[in-house]
Amino acid sequence: MAEKRPIVVIGQRMGGGKKIAKGVEEAGGTAYVIPGMLADMKLGDVMKEKNADLGLSFCGSGGAGALNAANKYGFKFKQYQRTPAAFAQCIKDGCEVVGGPLMDTEELGKVVVQAWKETYEG
Repeated sequence: MAEKRPIVVIGQRMGGGKKIAKGVEEAGGTAYVIPGMLADMKLGDVMKEKNADLGLSFCGSGGAGALNAANKYGFKFKQYQRTPAAFAQCIKDGCEVVGGPLMDTEELGKVVVQAWKETYEG
């Protein structure tokens, strides 16, 4: 049986997230970057539309889109995460949505997919 490619939706306040997406793809996930301004606030809607496994929210405050997605759809979430390791721990703790400040790095994309695979594929 082939490994599942987790679907990771990235919502960044200014419409970014391409480096994170590259890291997600390199680690064996499928990334979708929400285009345009205020993309973070659309995170929950796009996660539902794409049947995503994870949602990542980024803005100056540390993840307002994560809170919005949790309130609207009941996703387990954490916000204000500041490092790739913190994002990974949230995923290992069962969070479906994680928020943090603007940090568009390939490392973050790789780490979240690795954490998801370790947690859900053993």
